[in-house]
Amino acid sequence: MKYHTGKLYWPSTLPNAAQYPALDRDLHCEVLIVGGGVGGALCAYLLAERGIDAVLVERDRIAGGSTLASTGLLQYASDKTLTSMIRTFGEEPAVHFYQLSRKALERLKQIAEGLNGAARLTERSSLYLASSERDMTSLRQECDTLQRFGFSALWWSESEIADKFPFRYPGAIYTEGDAEMNPYAFVHGVVREAVRQGGRIYERSPMRGSERDESGRIHCRCGEGRVTARHIIWATGYEAQQFKKERGAHLRASFVTVTEPAASLSGWHEQCLIWETARPYLYMRTTPDRRIIAGGLDEILPGGKLPEGREIRQSHRLLAEIQRRFPDQNHLTASYAWGAVFGESRDGLPYIGPHPNYPGFYFLEGYGGNGTVCSMIAAEMIVDELTGNRRDDLAMFSLERSSKPVPPQGL
Repeated sequence: MKYHTGKLYWPSTLPNAAQYPALDRDLHCEVLIVGGGVGGALCAYLLAERGIDAVLVERDRIAGGSTLASTGLLQYASDKTLTSMIRTFGEEPAVHFYQLSRKALERLKQIAEGLNGAARLTERSSLYLASSERDMTSLRQECDTLQRFGFSALWWSESEIADKFPFRYPGAIYTEGDAEMNPYAFVHGVVREAVRQGGRIYERSPMRGSERDESGRIHCRCGEGRVTARHIIWATGYEAQQFKKERGAHLRASFVTVTEPAASLSGWHEQCLIWETARPYLYMRTTPDRRIIAGGLDEILPGGKLPEGREIRQSHRLLAEIQRRFPDQNHLTASYAWGAVFGESRDGLPYIGPHPNYPGFYFLEGYGGNGTVCSMIAAEMIVDELTGNRRDDLAMFSLERSSKPVPPQGL
Protein backbone atom coordinates (compact mmCIF):
# COMPACT_ATOMS: atom_id res chain seq x y z
CA MET A 1 0.00 0.00 0.00
CA LYS A 2 1.14 3.54 -0.76
CA TYR A 3 1.10 5.55 2.49
CA HIS A 4 1.40 9.12 1.19
CA THR A 5 0.98 11.16 -1.97
CA GLY A 6 1.90 14.71 -2.92
CA LYS A 7 4.76 17.01 -1.98
CA LEU A 8 6.21 16.33 1.48
CA TYR A 9 7.78 19.03 3.64
CA TRP A 10 10.02 17.24 6.13
CA PRO A 11 12.75 15.93 3.76
CA SER A 12 13.54 19.53 2.79
CA THR A 13 14.46 20.26 6.41
CA LEU A 14 17.14 17.56 6.51
CA PRO A 15 18.61 17.31 2.99
CA ASN A 16 21.70 15.39 4.12
CA ALA A 17 19.98 12.73 6.20
CA ALA A 18 22.19 9.76 7.05
CA GLN A 19 22.01 6.68 4.86
CA TYR A 20 22.56 3.11 6.00
CA PRO A 21 23.74 0.01 4.13
CA ALA A 22 21.52 -2.73 2.76
CA LEU A 23 21.81 -6.08 4.50
CA ASP A 24 23.91 -8.50 2.42
CA ARG A 25 25.18 -10.93 5.07
CA ASP A 26 23.96 -13.25 7.82
CA LEU A 27 23.65 -11.80 11.32
CA HIS A 28 22.73 -12.98 14.81
CA CYS A 29 21.15 -10.77 17.46
CA GLU A 30 18.87 -10.87 20.46
CA VAL A 31 16.12 -8.71 18.91
CA LEU A 32 15.29 -7.93 15.29
CA ILE A 33 13.25 -4.76 14.73
CA VAL A 34 11.31 -4.58 11.47
CA GLY A 35 10.46 -1.00 10.52
CA GLY A 36 12.46 2.23 10.53
CA GLY A 37 9.80 4.72 11.55
CA VAL A 38 9.32 6.36 14.94
CA GLY A 39 8.25 3.11 16.66
CA GLY A 40 11.17 1.08 15.36
CA ALA A 41 13.64 3.89 16.05
CA LEU A 42 12.48 4.21 19.67
CA CYS A 43 12.77 0.44 20.18
CA ALA A 44 16.31 0.48 18.75
CA TYR A 45 17.21 3.37 21.04
CA LEU A 46 15.80 1.77 24.21
CA LEU A 47 17.36 -1.61 23.49
CA ALA A 48 20.75 -0.03 22.83
CA GLU A 49 20.37 2.02 26.02
CA ARG A 50 19.89 -1.23 27.97
CA GLY A 51 22.77 -3.01 26.26
CA ILE A 52 20.60 -5.44 24.27
CA ASP A 53 22.03 -6.54 20.92
CA ALA A 54 19.50 -5.45 18.28
CA VAL A 55 19.32 -5.14 14.50
CA LEU A 56 16.82 -2.86 12.73
CA VAL A 57 15.84 -3.47 9.11
CA GLU A 58 13.80 -1.08 6.98
CA ARG A 59 12.45 -2.05 3.55
CA ASP A 60 13.06 1.44 2.11
CA ARG A 61 14.71 4.40 3.87
CA ILE A 62 14.77 5.32 7.55
CA ALA A 63 11.78 7.58 8.39
CA GLY A 64 10.51 7.16 4.83
CA GLY A 65 7.06 5.72 5.57
CA SER A 66 4.25 7.16 7.68
CA THR A 67 6.79 9.26 9.60
CA LEU A 68 7.16 11.52 6.57
CA ALA A 69 3.43 12.27 6.64
CA SER A 70 3.21 13.04 10.36
CA THR A 71 2.49 16.62 11.40
CA GLY A 72 4.51 16.28 14.61
CA LEU A 73 1.98 17.40 17.25
CA LEU A 74 2.69 15.73 20.58
CA GLN A 75 -0.02 15.87 23.23
CA TYR A 76 -0.93 13.85 26.28
CA ALA A 77 -4.61 14.12 25.32
CA SER A 78 -6.03 11.52 22.97
CA ASP A 79 -8.53 11.84 20.12
CA LYS A 80 -10.92 10.07 22.49
CA THR A 81 -11.45 12.25 25.55
CA LEU A 82 -10.73 11.01 29.03
CA THR A 83 -14.42 11.45 29.89
CA SER A 84 -15.41 9.23 26.96
CA MET A 85 -12.80 6.62 27.84
CA ILE A 86 -14.05 6.45 31.42
CA ARG A 87 -17.56 5.80 30.13
CA THR A 88 -16.31 3.05 27.83
CA PHE A 89 -13.62 1.34 29.90
CA GLY A 90 -14.11 2.47 33.47
CA GLU A 91 -12.12 4.93 35.51
CA GLU A 92 -8.97 2.94 36.31
CA PRO A 93 -7.89 1.86 32.79
CA ALA A 94 -8.94 5.16 31.21
CA VAL A 95 -6.98 7.30 33.67
CA HIS A 96 -4.04 4.90 33.45
CA PHE A 97 -3.89 5.32 29.66
CA TYR A 98 -3.86 9.10 29.99
CA GLN A 99 -1.14 8.83 32.63
CA LEU A 100 0.90 6.59 30.33
CA SER A 101 0.50 9.17 27.55
CA ARG A 102 1.68 12.00 29.79
CA LYS A 103 4.67 9.94 30.93
CA ALA A 104 5.49 8.99 27.33
CA LEU A 105 5.42 12.64 26.29
CA GLU A 106 7.89 13.49 29.04
CA ARG A 107 10.10 10.57 27.96
CA LEU A 108 10.11 11.84 24.38
CA LYS A 109 11.23 15.24 25.63
CA GLN A 110 13.98 13.60 27.67
CA ILE A 111 15.25 11.61 24.69
CA ALA A 112 15.15 14.69 22.46
CA GLU A 113 17.30 16.64 24.91
CA GLY A 114 20.20 14.36 23.98
CA LEU A 115 19.77 14.99 20.24
CA ASN A 116 21.03 17.82 18.07
CA GLY A 117 19.52 20.54 15.91
CA ALA A 118 16.19 19.86 14.24
CA ALA A 119 15.82 16.53 16.06
CA ARG A 120 15.03 18.33 19.31
CA LEU A 121 11.45 19.02 20.42
CA THR A 122 9.88 22.40 21.13
CA GLU A 123 7.55 22.56 24.13
CA ARG A 124 4.17 24.09 23.34
CA SER A 125 0.82 24.71 24.98
CA SER A 126 -2.36 23.38 23.33
CA LEU A 127 -5.77 24.92 22.72
CA TYR A 128 -8.69 22.53 22.24
CA LEU A 129 -11.53 24.60 20.82
CA ALA A 130 -15.28 23.99 21.09
CA SER A 131 -16.26 24.21 17.43
CA SER A 132 -19.86 25.14 18.28
CA GLU A 133 -22.13 25.92 21.20
CA ARG A 134 -23.43 22.35 21.23
CA ASP A 135 -19.91 21.11 22.02
CA MET A 136 -19.56 23.35 25.05
CA THR A 137 -21.12 21.07 27.67
CA SER A 138 -19.01 18.02 26.77
CA LEU A 139 -15.79 20.02 26.43
CA ARG A 140 -16.33 21.77 29.76
CA GLN A 141 -16.99 18.38 31.33
CA GLU A 142 -13.73 17.09 29.84
CA CYS A 143 -11.84 20.02 31.36
CA ASP A 144 -13.33 19.19 34.77
CA THR A 145 -12.43 15.50 34.34
CA LEU A 146 -8.83 16.29 33.42
CA GLN A 147 -8.46 18.59 36.41
CA ARG A 148 -10.01 16.02 38.75
CA PHE A 149 -7.35 13.47 37.83
CA GLY A 150 -4.43 15.88 37.98
CA PHE A 151 -3.87 16.68 34.31
CA SER A 152 -2.93 20.13 33.04
CA ALA A 153 -6.15 21.85 31.92
CA LEU A 154 -7.64 25.33 32.18
CA TRP A 155 -10.98 26.53 30.85
CA TRP A 156 -10.90 29.57 28.58
CA SER A 157 -14.06 31.54 27.88
CA GLU A 158 -14.95 33.11 24.54
CA SER A 159 -13.61 36.47 25.68
CA GLU A 160 -10.33 34.95 26.89
CA ILE A 161 -9.82 33.30 23.50
CA ALA A 162 -10.63 36.54 21.67
CA ASP A 163 -8.12 38.44 23.82
CA LYS A 164 -5.29 36.24 22.55
CA PHE A 165 -6.31 35.27 19.01
CA PRO A 166 -7.96 36.94 16.00
CA PHE A 167 -10.89 34.48 16.14
CA ARG A 168 -13.78 33.70 18.45
CA TYR A 169 -14.94 30.31 19.75
CA PRO A 170 -17.46 29.58 22.51
CA GLY A 171 -14.81 28.06 24.79
CA ALA A 172 -11.65 25.96 24.92
CA ILE A 173 -9.39 23.79 27.06
CA TYR A 174 -5.91 25.25 27.42
CA THR A 175 -3.13 22.86 28.44
CA GLU A 176 0.59 23.25 29.02
CA GLY A 177 3.49 20.85 28.54
CA ASP A 178 2.72 19.51 25.05
CA ALA A 179 5.26 19.72 22.23
CA GLU A 180 5.90 19.88 18.50
CA MET A 181 8.56 18.06 16.54
CA ASN A 182 10.16 17.55 13.16
CA PRO A 183 9.35 13.80 12.95
CA TYR A 184 11.81 13.12 10.14
CA ALA A 185 14.74 14.75 11.94
CA PHE A 186 13.71 13.23 15.28
CA VAL A 187 13.71 9.66 13.93
CA HIS A 188 17.07 10.18 12.25
CA GLY A 189 18.46 11.62 15.49
CA VAL A 190 17.15 8.71 17.55
CA VAL A 191 18.55 6.15 15.09
CA ARG A 192 21.91 7.88 15.07
CA GLU A 193 22.01 7.69 18.87
CA ALA A 194 21.05 4.00 18.79
CA VAL A 195 23.95 3.34 16.40
CA ARG A 196 26.31 5.24 18.70
CA GLN A 197 25.31 2.87 21.49
CA GLY A 198 25.83 -0.27 19.42
CA GLY A 199 22.62 -0.74 17.42
CA ARG A 200 22.89 -2.02 13.82
CA ILE A 201 20.72 -0.40 11.12
CA TYR A 202 20.01 -1.57 7.57
CA GLU A 203 17.98 0.20 4.89
CA ARG A 204 16.49 -1.20 1.68
CA SER A 205 16.34 -4.59 3.37
CA PRO A 206 12.74 -5.83 3.36
CA MET A 207 11.85 -8.84 5.47
CA ARG A 208 10.86 -11.62 3.08
CA GLY A 209 9.80 -14.36 5.48
CA SER A 210 10.75 -16.22 8.63
CA GLU A 211 11.05 -19.70 10.12
CA ARG A 212 11.26 -20.75 13.74
CA ASP A 213 13.61 -23.58 14.68
CA GLU A 214 13.30 -26.14 17.48
CA SER A 215 15.26 -23.98 19.91
CA GLY A 216 12.85 -21.08 19.46
CA ARG A 217 15.20 -18.96 17.39
CA ILE A 218 13.62 -17.12 14.46
CA HIS A 219 15.45 -17.03 11.12
CA CYS A 220 14.39 -14.07 8.99
CA ARG A 221 15.23 -13.42 5.36
CA CYS A 222 15.99 -9.70 5.14
CA GLY A 223 17.32 -8.02 2.03
CA GLU A 224 20.05 -10.24 0.62
CA GLY A 225 20.93 -11.63 4.04
CA ARG A 226 19.48 -13.51 6.95
CA VAL A 227 18.99 -12.45 10.58
CA THR A 228 18.65 -14.96 13.40
CA ALA A 229 17.03 -13.55 16.54
CA ARG A 230 15.24 -14.63 19.69
CA HIS A 231 12.55 -11.97 19.37
CA ILE A 232 11.03 -9.87 16.57
CA ILE A 233 9.51 -6.40 17.08
CA TRP A 234 7.17 -5.69 14.17
CA ALA A 235 7.08 -1.88 13.99
CA THR A 236 5.79 -1.32 10.46
CA GLY A 237 2.76 0.73 11.49
CA TYR A 238 -0.36 0.32 9.39
CA GLU A 239 1.39 -2.15 7.05
CA ALA A 240 0.69 -4.92 9.56
CA GLN A 241 -2.98 -4.71 8.56
CA GLN A 242 -2.10 -6.31 5.22
CA PHE A 243 -1.45 -9.72 6.81
CA LYS A 244 -2.82 -9.49 10.36
CA LYS A 245 -6.04 -7.50 10.54
CA GLU A 246 -7.17 -6.14 13.91
CA ARG A 247 -10.94 -6.35 14.17
CA GLY A 248 -11.24 -2.91 15.73
CA ALA A 249 -8.91 -1.02 13.39
CA HIS A 250 -9.64 0.87 10.20
CA LEU A 251 -7.67 3.06 7.82
CA ARG A 252 -8.67 6.49 6.52
CA ALA A 253 -7.20 9.23 4.33
CA SER A 254 -5.97 12.41 5.99
CA PHE A 255 -4.55 15.58 4.44
CA VAL A 256 -1.95 18.21 5.28
CA THR A 257 -0.85 21.56 3.91
CA VAL A 258 2.24 23.60 4.81
CA THR A 259 2.35 27.28 3.92
CA GLU A 260 5.21 29.43 2.79
CA PRO A 261 6.92 31.25 5.70
CA ALA A 262 4.79 34.00 7.24
CA ALA A 263 6.28 37.44 7.80
CA SER A 264 5.05 37.33 11.38
CA LEU A 265 3.08 35.05 13.69
CA SER A 266 2.53 37.71 16.34
CA GLY A 267 -1.23 37.10 16.35
CA TRP A 268 -0.79 33.44 17.28
CA HIS A 269 -0.62 33.27 21.09
CA GLU A 270 2.44 31.26 22.18
CA GLN A 271 2.36 29.55 18.76
CA CYS A 272 0.34 26.93 20.61
CA LEU A 273 -1.03 23.76 19.04
CA ILE A 274 -4.66 24.22 17.95
CA TRP A 275 -7.32 21.57 17.44
CA GLU A 276 -11.09 21.43 17.51
CA THR A 277 -14.01 19.29 18.66
CA ALA A 278 -15.56 19.07 15.16
CA ARG A 279 -15.12 15.75 13.35
CA PRO A 280 -13.41 15.37 11.02
CA TYR A 281 -11.34 17.84 12.97
CA LEU A 282 -8.87 20.48 11.97
CA TYR A 283 -5.54 21.01 13.70
CA MET A 284 -2.77 23.57 13.26
CA ARG A 285 0.77 24.29 14.38
CA THR A 286 3.73 26.42 13.32
CA THR A 287 7.32 25.61 12.37
CA PRO A 288 10.68 27.17 13.33
CA ASP A 289 10.77 29.00 9.99
CA ARG A 290 7.28 30.50 10.60
CA ARG A 291 5.31 28.20 8.34
CA ILE A 292 1.81 27.09 9.30
CA ILE A 293 0.93 23.40 9.13
CA ALA A 294 -2.75 22.47 9.00
CA GLY A 295 -4.12 18.96 8.80
CA GLY A 296 -7.27 16.91 9.00
CA LEU A 297 -10.30 16.60 6.68
CA ASP A 298 -10.15 12.84 7.19
CA GLU A 299 -12.25 10.68 4.89
CA ILE A 300 -12.69 7.06 3.90
CA LEU A 301 -10.11 5.43 1.65
CA PRO A 302 -11.94 4.93 -1.67
CA GLY A 303 -11.36 1.33 -2.73
CA GLY A 304 -8.94 0.95 0.17
CA LYS A 305 -6.34 3.09 -1.63
CA LEU A 306 -5.04 6.62 -1.11
CA PRO A 307 -6.36 8.76 -4.02
CA GLU A 308 -3.68 10.40 -6.14
CA GLY A 309 -4.09 14.17 -6.47
CA ARG A 310 -6.81 14.49 -3.85
CA GLU A 311 -4.35 16.38 -1.64
CA ILE A 312 -4.43 19.36 -4.03
CA ARG A 313 -8.13 20.05 -3.52
CA GLN A 314 -7.90 19.39 0.20
CA SER A 315 -4.93 21.72 0.48
CA HIS A 316 -7.06 24.58 -0.85
CA ARG A 317 -9.67 23.82 1.82
CA LEU A 318 -7.05 23.68 4.58
CA LEU A 319 -5.47 26.95 3.45
CA ALA A 320 -8.90 28.60 3.54
CA GLU A 321 -9.40 27.33 7.10
CA ILE A 322 -6.07 28.86 8.15
CA GLN A 323 -6.95 32.20 6.59
CA ARG A 324 -10.44 32.21 8.09
CA ARG A 325 -8.90 32.02 11.57
CA PHE A 326 -5.90 34.22 10.87
CA PRO A 327 -7.01 36.95 8.42
CA ASP A 328 -3.58 38.58 8.54
CA GLN A 329 -2.23 35.50 6.71
CA ASN A 330 -4.57 35.84 3.71
CA HIS A 331 -1.62 36.41 1.39
CA LEU A 332 -0.01 33.07 2.26
CA THR A 333 0.13 30.25 -0.29
CA ALA A 334 0.69 26.54 0.22
CA SER A 335 4.23 25.35 -0.43
CA TYR A 336 3.64 21.68 0.39
CA ALA A 337 0.58 19.43 0.42
CA TRP A 338 0.14 15.71 0.90
CA GLY A 339 -2.36 13.00 1.60
CA ALA A 340 -1.63 10.12 3.95
CA VAL A 341 -3.08 6.88 5.22
CA PHE A 342 -4.21 7.32 8.81
CA GLY A 343 -5.12 4.45 11.14
CA GLU A 344 -7.67 4.52 13.95
CA SER A 345 -8.88 1.95 16.42
CA ARG A 346 -12.52 1.71 17.38
CA ASP A 347 -11.78 2.08 21.09
CA GLY A 348 -9.12 4.81 20.74
CA LEU A 349 -6.22 2.67 22.02
CA PRO A 350 -3.11 1.47 20.15
CA TYR A 351 -2.31 -2.21 19.57
CA ILE A 352 0.75 -3.42 21.45
CA GLY A 353 2.19 -6.81 22.27
CA PRO A 354 2.31 -10.47 21.18
CA HIS A 355 -0.12 -12.42 19.03
CA PRO A 356 -0.76 -16.17 19.40
CA ASN A 357 -0.42 -16.75 15.65
CA TYR A 358 3.09 -15.25 15.59
CA PRO A 359 5.18 -16.73 18.41
CA GLY A 360 8.24 -14.66 19.27
CA PHE A 361 6.79 -11.52 17.68
CA TYR A 362 5.81 -8.28 19.40
CA PHE A 363 3.67 -5.83 17.43
CA LEU A 364 3.81 -2.05 17.75
CA GLU A 365 0.84 -0.31 16.14
CA GLY A 366 0.37 3.29 17.27
CA TYR A 367 -3.10 3.95 15.91
CA GLY A 368 -4.79 7.32 16.34
CA GLY A 369 -3.88 10.97 16.05
CA ASN A 370 -1.34 10.68 18.86
CA GLY A 371 0.71 7.98 17.14
CA THR A 372 4.16 9.15 18.27
CA VAL A 373 3.16 9.25 21.92
CA CYS A 374 1.51 5.83 21.59
CA SER A 375 4.66 4.52 19.89
CA MET A 376 6.67 5.69 22.89
CA ILE A 377 4.27 3.86 25.23
CA ALA A 378 4.57 0.74 23.07
CA ALA A 379 8.36 0.84 22.77
CA GLU A 380 8.84 1.09 26.53
CA MET A 381 6.31 -1.68 27.22
CA ILE A 382 7.81 -4.09 24.69
CA VAL A 383 11.40 -3.41 25.73
CA ASP A 384 10.42 -3.80 29.39
CA GLU A 385 8.89 -7.20 28.60
CA LEU A 386 11.95 -8.29 26.61
CA THR A 387 14.31 -7.30 29.42
CA GLY A 388 12.42 -9.12 32.17
CA ASN A 389 10.32 -6.24 33.52
CA ARG A 390 6.79 -7.61 33.38
CA ARG A 391 4.13 -5.13 32.24
CA ASP A 392 0.73 -6.32 33.43
CA ASP A 393 -0.87 -3.28 31.81
CA LEU A 394 0.16 -4.59 28.39
CA ALA A 395 -3.16 -6.50 28.43
CA MET A 396 -4.99 -3.17 27.91
CA PHE A 397 -3.57 -2.98 24.41
CA SER A 398 -3.90 -6.63 23.42
CA LEU A 399 -4.20 -7.35 19.71
CA GLU A 400 -7.06 -9.70 20.59
CA ARG A 401 -8.86 -7.44 23.03
CA SER A 402 -12.58 -6.95 23.18
CA SER A 403 -14.13 -3.49 23.51
CA LYS A 404 -13.38 -3.64 27.25
CA PRO A 405 -9.62 -3.64 27.92
CA VAL A 406 -8.31 -5.51 30.94
CA PRO A 407 -7.83 -3.11 33.86
CA PRO A 408 -4.17 -2.63 34.85
CA GLN A 409 -3.22 -4.58 37.94
CA GLY A 410 -1.55 -3.31 41.06
CA LEU A 411 -1.99 0.42 40.45
